[in-house]
Amino acid sequence: MTRQLMMFGTVIAAAAATVAAQSADLQKIARLRNPAALNEKAPDTFKANFDTSKGSFTITVTRSLAPLGADRFYNLVKNGFYDDTKFFRVLEGFMAQGGIHGNPTIAKAWASARIQDDPVKQSNRRGFATFATGGRNTRSTQFFINFRDNPALDKDGFAPFGLVTAGMNVVDRLYSGYGEGAPSGRGPDQQRVQGEGNTYLNKEFPRLDFIKAATIAQ
Repeated sequence: MTRQLMMFGTVIAAAAATVAAQSADLQKIARLRNPAALNEKAPDTFKANFDTSKGSFTITVTRSLAPLGADRFYNLVKNGFYDDTKFFRVLEGFMAQGGIHGNPTIAKAWASARIQDDPVKQSNRRGFATFATGGRNTRSTQFFINFRDNPALDKDGFAPFGLVTAGMNVVDRLYSGYGEGAPSGRGPDQQRVQGEGNTYLNKEFPRLDFIKAATIAQ
């Protein structure tokens, strides 16, 4: 009888853990579907740890370099936005780019959640992390890490906010075999990534590396 009670207790505990995990996931999704609410001011400096399919790396963010970018990055990492997202554009000798959410509903919510530009105070040197931009005041969630010194990006308004201070060798190993994205190349089409999420990437580009989890270091 005691053994049966113990087994029953184990089953109940497992079920409770599953329910708690599902509840946490739903709360996370609800938060991420409301970009306007994620507007906390970032610390002056902080570390963001990335656990990826190739290993781990750390970005140390200095808010004074790009305050608006640092605030956005802090809120995205803190609230789990980058969890299970792909590095969908990795160009050897140039940079590695990610930051479109794998859930199309969440990606759509953030597509228009743009922030104003920061002045470029730090050049795009190797290891620096920068938000991608499609023109003036269009930064949202996509970011890239420079594989090399890319000073030509500075004049176009790409403002670095942090530096990979541990694990740059991991970043260097991110899969780059698909090359530039469509229509210029054979890599992922960003419009389809936005509209179809990880379903599209997992089917068409299975070798892409991805972020398992990104967290703010305590």
